Amino acid sequence: MKAKITIDLNNTIDRIDPRIFGSFIEHLGRAVYGGIYEPAHNTADDMGFRQDVLELVKQLNIQIIRYPGGNFVSGYNWEDGIGERSKRPRKLELAWNSIETNEIGIDEFQEWTKRANSEVMMTVNLGTRGADEARNLVEYCNLNTDTYYANLRKQNGFEKPFNIKLWCLGNEMDGDWQIGYKKPLEYARLACETAKLMKLTDPSIELVACGSSGPLMPTFGEWERTVLRECYEHVDYISLHSYYGNPDQNSSEYLASSIDMDNFIKDTIHICDEIKAEKGSEKNIMLSFDEWNIWFHSKEQDKKIDRWQIAPPLLEDIYNVEDALVVGTLLITLLKNCDRVKVACLAQLVNVIAPIMTETGGRTWVQTIFYPFLHCSVHGRGIALQTKCNCDTYDTATKFNVPYLESIAVLNDNDDTITLFAVNRSLDNDCQLEISGFDGYSLQSHTVLTGKDLKQCNTADNPNAVIPYDTDTPMILSPHSWNMLIFSKS
Repeated sequence: MKAKITIDLNNTIDRIDPRIFGSFIEHLGRAVYGGIYEPAHNTADDMGFRQDVLELVKQLNIQIIRYPGGNFVSGYNWEDGIGERSKRPRKLELAWNSIETNEIGIDEFQEWTKRANSEVMMTVNLGTRGADEARNLVEYCNLNTDTYYANLRKQNGFEKPFNIKLWCLGNEMDGDWQIGYKKPLEYARLACETAKLMKLTDPSIELVACGSSGPLMPTFGEWERTVLRECYEHVDYISLHSYYGNPDQNSSEYLASSIDMDNFIKDTIHICDEIKAEKGSEKNIMLSFDEWNIWFHSKEQDKKIDRWQIAPPLLEDIYNVEDALVVGTLLITLLKNCDRVKVACLAQLVNVIAPIMTETGGRTWVQTIFYPFLHCSVHGRGIALQTKCNCDTYDTATKFNVPYLESIAVLNDNDDTITLFAVNRSLDNDCQLEISGFDGYSLQSHTVLTGKDLKQCNTADNPNAVIPYDTDTPMILSPHSWNMLIFSKS
């Protein structure tokens, strides 16, 4: 199989917002307790954070981390997670049928993100709470005034404001599984008034309104239009959430998942621009794809876990080669849409549908999906280039003319390199690559991630079963492979 990629350095999509390389930590399963935080672990620092985990997180170069949920946030009182730990309440956590100890809250998490060289993307509870609690949280986190909540932060040992700039107005409020589920107009009015109060408290913040929690939601479209008609001038982004999986074990269909993501993005952009025109506004609403990943492996085993445990092992998907390829195509799709997708969060970061896994009290290792995210986050910063690809296609039961090769090129204007990310979807055939359009550049390296078979994965006992390698056959893309090719000026 042959493919020709043409790149025009003068034909750009947009500069990539580094927040597109974001992630997510929710008070869910072992993401926090036994994940990022384990004071009895032999690598724990002065605040109880696992240093082995922190070092892996830093490798990923994550720009922003959404917190504290997720479904968790819709029943959460943020005041439970501040101040002296011995006085914090232990509570039933109804979203995930667990017990929340509140040992970690915004006080500790904002410090962890600093140690991870990242920033907080904060979510407020619009399920059981509302505008008053949200504006109080903004004051607690961001203001240096001589007022109650700013002074409370100082009394808790944090003299300087946390300076959190990106905030989510609730989570998946259109889902009937959500605590405090809302009808479209109910949420729209609440989000609008909450946004006003939050921005009156700190005008420098940016706000993300809840979009539909998936493209298959029955209210998708109606929800977005209703929310934006109420909130348009008070918010900056609307959220998208979508998870992908292969429960039917149809690999060719699964590897085409990014087409669904691209359609979801395009449909949401169309709705945003429809409301912009309706309102006669000059403002563009941007997109925050703040939950995306593969999630299907653990769903059956999670049904067997008893309720009311502290940090039960929930959503601990073990990822294989084909999962890594799909994550690669999803990353490429986000980069192709970077003119409107400004924020994106791989959900989640540690243990829970995550690239990083731990044993409580023991080892840590990285999953196959760690590597495409690592490559894009480190080498995919700069300007996304329009990338034309001529290659063979295939059909599935639901999709037609799926290109065997999915690709995007990024110009890094700091070191004047061009990085091409590409996934060969073919299960059996090599792809011989021809590239044109940027004379004066030569291939510097070609890194590949693939495996003996699509189901191969990493484990604590065999953490290097699937790892990237530099190929000795450059410009040949192996069957079912993720590829990163870096070109530098000759």
